[in-house]
Amino acid sequence: MTSTTTSTASEAAQHFAAKLRFETDPSDVRAAQVAGERFVLIDSRGEAAWRQGRIAGAVHLPTADIAERAAGLVPRDQPVVVYCWGPGCNGSTRAALAFSLLGYQVRELIGGFEYWAREGLPVEDDNGPVTRSADPLTAPVDSISCAC
Repeated sequence: MTSTTTSTASEAAQHFAAKLRFETDPSDVRAAQVAGERFVLIDSRGEAAWRQGRIAGAVHLPTADIAERAAGLVPRDQPVVVYCWGPGCNGSTRAALAFSLLGYQVRELIGGFEYWAREGLPVEDDNGPVTRSADPLTAPVDSISCAC
């Protein structure tokens, strides 16, 4: 593979280290939940999407409301993880930007609600828990971790 742009190993390391500081994935968020780590998981989607289904334990705060309502819902010293629909949507990026502009330590959940649900992780709707099997294209079906 050839590239028209030359980058040093140091630049690449800085780029990937920054991604890991500001992004997380469904299995890491679930592991943090199970371990009792302190953070607030924010569903940044609208009301109809929230009612359709959400990550169990998430707080609903649509992106358009973050600037006005975040301080009343999330202590400023509390780490935040935001999600939206999935990889085809940049709503979580906008939500992460809104939280960062308010001074929060924030990470974006890559894959969003779609990959959380496809990995068979806990989902709920207005009627309670929703059970889904793991999709073998997105998660190992016979183990907890992909060991990546």
